[in-house]
Amino acid sequence: MAPAAEDIRKTVERYVEAVATGTVDDVLALYAEGATVEDPVGTEPRTSVESLREFYSVLEPMQQTGELLTLRIAGNSAAFHFSLVTDLGEQKLEIAPIDVMTFDDSGKITSMKAYWGQEDMITRAD
Repeated sequence: MAPAAEDIRKTVERYVEAVATGTVDDVLALYAEGATVEDPVGTEPRTSVESLREFYSVLEPMQQTGELLTLRIAGNSAAFHFSLVTDLGEQKLEIAPIDVMTFDDSGKITSMKAYWGQEDMITRAD
């Protein structure tokens, strides 16, 4: 049985918030056991809790804001576009990837693929 669309929506919203302003543990709590992350697509997928922790720990100390721009849900999958702005002092770095996720019956993330490239990163003066 697929999770309810509302459960997926809540998980995606919590994900964007956790990536922007939460802790590694906040992000990892959204993932199911055995989940995979390929961010960006084309890189080696991360398949262990340790590799996910290492990946998301880079974000934790940063001053960031996140905004969900678009979300589409179908069955146990979601595709969404969001913006993540990192405050670097005199500059801000913005990236707006498109993520595709699958979810288990309880609404936990079982896989995530992020579609973006270096050319999608925008630096702007503060």
